[in-house]
Amino acid sequence: MKHNIFGLLGLAATLLLAHTAQAQQQTAYTLSFPNAVHHEAEIQATFSEVKQDTLHVWMARTSPGRYAIHEFAKNVYNVRATDAQGKPLHVVRTATNTWGVTGAHGTVNLSYTLFADHADGTYAGVDETHAHLNMPATLLYARGYEQSPAFVTFSLLEGKNWKVATQLKPEQGNTFSAPNLQYLMDSPAELSDFDLAEWTIQENSTAKTIRMALHHQSMKEMFQLYVDKVKKIVAEQQAIFGELPAYDYGTYTFIGCYMPQAVGDGMEHRNSTILTSANPLEASMDRLLNTVSHEYFHAWNVERIRPKSLEPFDFQEANMSEALWLAEGFTSYYGDLVMARSGIFDLRKYASDLAGDLNYVLLSPGRQYHSLQEMSMQAPFVDAARSVDPVNRHNTFISYYTYGSMTGLALDMTLRQKHSKTLDDFMRALWLKYGKPEKPYTLPDLEETLAEVSGDKAWASQFFRESVYGSQLPDFAPLLVKAGLALRKARPGVATISMVSLEYDKAGAVISDGTAVNTGAYAAGLDRGDRILTLDGKKIRKEKNLQKVLHKHKPGDSIPVTYLRLGRPRAATLVLDEVPTLEVVLYESIGKQLTPEMQQYRQEWLGTKVR
Repeated sequence: MKHNIFGLLGLAATLLLAHTAQAQQQTAYTLSFPNAVHHEAEIQATFSEVKQDTLHVWMARTSPGRYAIHEFAKNVYNVRATDAQGKPLHVVRTATNTWGVTGAHGTVNLSYTLFADHADGTYAGVDETHAHLNMPATLLYARGYEQSPAFVTFSLLEGKNWKVATQLKPEQGNTFSAPNLQYLMDSPAELSDFDLAEWTIQENSTAKTIRMALHHQSMKEMFQLYVDKVKKIVAEQQAIFGELPAYDYGTYTFIGCYMPQAVGDGMEHRNSTILTSANPLEASMDRLLNTVSHEYFHAWNVERIRPKSLEPFDFQEANMSEALWLAEGFTSYYGDLVMARSGIFDLRKYASDLAGDLNYVLLSPGRQYHSLQEMSMQAPFVDAARSVDPVNRHNTFISYYTYGSMTGLALDMTLRQKHSKTLDDFMRALWLKYGKPEKPYTLPDLEETLAEVSGDKAWASQFFRESVYGSQLPDFAPLLVKAGLALRKARPGVATISMVSLEYDKAGAVISDGTAVNTGAYAAGLDRGDRILTLDGKKIRKEKNLQKVLHKHKPGDSIPVTYLRLGRPRAATLVLDEVPTLEVVLYESIGKQLTPEMQQYRQEWLGTKVR
């Protein structure tokens, strides 16, 4: 049975008016879920003080924390409207994501149905267990109301013990408010029977509350263990910057959904973060905490230490920034680093993950195509963006997350070894100059700050010229030696067909992805879709057939290859590569001496900063 929607709207509007000193343009939303079993939400919005003949309402096309276009309007239907007296108003769809309501004067009551079946940090998911709501994927908004306050009332399913977790300002009951559209759209919500833990951190005379609201199916003991580790992450990150941000309304909320229907994701917001996964705590505790560490670091870096190119956020267009190598990449570096400093990752785990990132960045050919800055500007094409045509990004792109992370590693090591400073010093300087006063930065601002921290303007200029506007990275091996870590080839002298994915069947081995330009397979003319029939005269139908051929050769050997392309047989000569994979290993695990100086360096880099 459907709710009395306009009665609920009247309640929300009354609450709203009670909190405003005088009449002004404002929006009151009510969300209910009578058909949750089929992933529908019923949403009503009241727009007050409408002065124009036609009220234009819009659905967002992108979302804070995302950089690509997402057509959220595709999930909106049954759009209808009435005036304050209940008289129907004419609604016309004027574009893919906009509607015009004509005859509107004074008040417009708009209602629509939202289909929501993708619970992650970008979209929305509704079912009998929860309503997981990212607001740009949920709420229509009116042009001209961007600076107007908004109230949101959640009508919770009866008998489900649902509660509300959100960074929106609490009002009365299940009604919450936002001062403007930007804050509203940046404020996700989880409505469910979640577990809640909260703790208060005292900084000088100010108390700041951290909340963990987690919708999950694990045991209470696992939830408590998870919360205890989150507290360690919070403390380590607080130590990096010297203080927590000044959270609006005094509270920061982790909003987690680790349920079978959730889609793995993490998404930062000003005073909260969304954490989603289909994996339970028992199976993936540390990996889930790694996402917590990354997203929480964003409370400083990107939410407040913010690139000017992302201001103001445009909900209708892709949002491109040249600084994502720092906003996302340095956050990735610290997300992992804090896992080590907090003791959640041991040194071997941290070194192994470091090796994975270094392999990706150093072995991918993308740096010959784009600078670090340009990689950041590719975000609208790769940030959960959708395309049906094949792309060449395996050759031309390296994720600004990982590329930026390894640039952060290089900068941290160089600051420590050449300037007696650390990346922590650099991030604290950015916090004090741009984050705390919330003054958006430019790339020249970053270069100037690096010069101030290092005391070496010429070196800072060179770093930006070569490694930000260019594609140079240092030799990581001597940098890591200082910490007693050896960066070396994992399988030197072993032959392979490098960076090729094969799918085997009785007819041969099909190359499933495009080949990389820096490999023998690419030079031989092999490409996606080719079916390798023989190598060195031997049929290739299983992985063991390939390995048997490779074991007889060394890197640099030329061998004949036959293959099918578009149904026609072809032949070529393939030069075998050396296995390129790198590994990062502890000195003490390979019989090398770990000196006291190395031990001290490790401690200063990877040891806890909590005092």
